[in-house]
Amino acid sequence: MKGPEGKLTKTKNLGGASAQVENSSLQKTPASEDGGETLSSYWLMKSEPESRLEKGVDVKFSIEDLQAQPRQTTCWDGVRNYQARNFLRAMRLDEEAFFYHSNCREPGIAGLMKIVKEAYPDHTQFEKNSPHYDSSSKEDNPKWSMVDVQFVRMMRRFIPLAELRAHHEAHKASGGPLKNMALFTRQRLSVQRLTRGKDGPCLWTTRQNDCEFTHTRW
Repeated sequence: MKGPEGKLTKTKNLGGASAQVENSSLQKTPASEDGGETLSSYWLMKSEPESRLEKGVDVKFSIEDLQAQPRQTTCWDGVRNYQARNFLRAMRLDEEAFFYHSNCREPGIAGLMKIVKEAYPDHTQFEKNSPHYDSSSKEDNPKWSMVDVQFVRMMRRFIPLAELRAHHEAHKASGGPLKNMALFTRQRLSVQRLTRGKDGPCLWTTRQNDCEFTHTRW
């Protein structure tokens, strides 16, 4: 089933694919514009932490559910938007992502995870009892992909959507780096690439003592 703008409604791994983590060398994204150094990409990935039924299947999947998985690892299935799918296909081993709770009472960034298996066919597109079944996808030419992710840690504090929005609005006015944040410019896109910092691999996080967003290492 195709969701709006690739909005993730995460199901449990029905095929057990996430139990096998491939070992291969870390691949980097193309050279940055800041002097040619190759840097990993960083991501934001949405999932629903509260129960919701689709075709009789509860699509709830929170950061706590990921943490409770065997080896704290599972597949990230159910993405049915082409841009989000292409982002999944661009992910490389050991790249890291924010786990974002969406479509819930308090949306926001809940934790960190990393990519432990690069893109491969999403098995749910072929399963007729799955909310994500796509009858137009063929096994010899699958349309949809998924990756395997592994829990890294909870955020030191939950970062709510309202706080992120306030920073986004402030940066729109000032021309700051969060002015084009996809969380607000493409609100329904479930997999998003984050801006890289000039000082090396990093993600956006808040400074402890002020209201600005800054480049900072995890």
